Amino acid sequence: MSLIADLYQDTRIAARSVADYVTGNGLRLGVTGLSRAGKTVFITALVHHLTRLAQASAAEPRRSFPVFRVHAEGRLTGARLEPQPDDDVPRFAIEDHVAALTGGAAGPDARRWPESTRRISELRLTIAFERSAGWRKGPSSLTLDIVDYPGEWLLDLPLLGKDYGQWSRETLEASQSAARAPLAAPWRGFLASLDAHAQASEETARKAADLFTDYLRACRADKYALSTLPPGRFLMPGDMEGSPALTFAPLPMAEGETAPHGSLAAMMARRYDAYRNHVVRPFFRDHFARLDRQIVLVDALSALNSGPAAVRDLETAMTDVMTAFRAGRSSLLSTILRPRIDRILFAATKADHLHHSSHDRLEAILRMLVQRAIVRAQDVGAKVDVIALAAVRATREAAVRHGSETLDAIVGVPLAGETLNGETFDGHGEVALFPGVLPADPRLVFRGDSIATPEGEADWRFARFRPPIAKPGVDGVPGALPHIRLDRALEFLVGDRLL
Repeated sequence: MSLIADLYQDTRIAARSVADYVTGNGLRLGVTGLSRAGKTVFITALVHHLTRLAQASAAEPRRSFPVFRVHAEGRLTGARLEPQPDDDVPRFAIEDHVAALTGGAAGPDARRWPESTRRISELRLTIAFERSAGWRKGPSSLTLDIVDYPGEWLLDLPLLGKDYGQWSRETLEASQSAARAPLAAPWRGFLASLDAHAQASEETARKAADLFTDYLRACRADKYALSTLPPGRFLMPGDMEGSPALTFAPLPMAEGETAPHGSLAAMMARRYDAYRNHVVRPFFRDHFARLDRQIVLVDALSALNSGPAAVRDLETAMTDVMTAFRAGRSSLLSTILRPRIDRILFAATKADHLHHSSHDRLEAILRMLVQRAIVRAQDVGAKVDVIALAAVRATREAAVRHGSETLDAIVGVPLAGETLNGETFDGHGEVALFPGVLPADPRLVFRGDSIATPEGEADWRFARFRPPIAKPGVDGVPGALPHIRLDRALEFLVGDRLL
């Protein structure tokens, strides 16, 4: 049955790919990342800049996006939003998110970070430009479909190759690690009281699922920042909350063991299969398998804050992410029948929380975290890059005195309620902070020697800042938002299609 299902799925993917090619959809860019990595902010900033760059004037010269060649060379002639391409996919609420970042009609005092990604959404953008190479020189355009989805859903894709018993064994083994065991204690305590072969009970299943979800939620908390937490819909259930497909949990199952009919284990296995077939498989078929390019946003700083266990767990998550990708060199046949992701960008976000002297070090740390993923992608012909960026830069840099020393600092407006050195802020007024220095040797982060401060090694936590005030715009349209290396990211992801 599994072989038949796989063949049926591949046939549907090929049919959808042919339809995409015939209708000339252009390029489909997937944007993902684990919770709080900044997906919504990245897409909002990317679209906001693209729709404004063609109108750049002396007040906003081309040097604001120097690495994005089509703009730097003066060949970008326009970019406009198009109607939603897929009727069954929610539209990315770009206007609402721009209003949140800038304050909208309420003014800059109302600016805030937009709501995080909790479901899949999509946006279509047409980029008009002048071709500079090949036999098709002259006016042209590229249709860019941006697909936004939670990274937690991506980590579900390996479940397609695991039965309930294998997933249970792996999940239970992971919960015994030093970092996870205290968090798993309530759930595992309840698990110890269960008989997997006992009669199926809805009440028992719900209790086990609730405790298992509490364990996953605790692992994701800022203090621990663990990343490998499938099933992803347990943390982002959406309209499936409370459904049987989300009401299961691991049970001890020996390899090759078959659960008796009507038992608790049989019910859990059936619901696990329903989750794979009705949640994970449609996501892969209808959205993920159609992507051409991919950016994976990584909140590496949160993992560094939480210590070596979180860093190692993030490394595992990034390897699992790469396993899910259908990566490889693109060709005409693959474009028509079976799209491959031929460019993947791993981006460490929140670079504005560090001084620029640590940006290359943040890139080096991320490169080490995703090294296994990079090798896997390059072996099949995909291009991979690593970058440290801030799609919206919330801080600026300054030099401050600390005793007899002059230190590199960052300056920004902390979020209301943020507490630093015992002082709680109200969301108004700038503060200067020494952000710490990342180690020159990225291997040290796996040992916990991640941040140096003027006082030596410390339990470092970066502050959360309000969005910056946008530059003045025209005709009621907000002006440019500052960024770090957003142009480099855009050039890697789409620049080769704009020559």
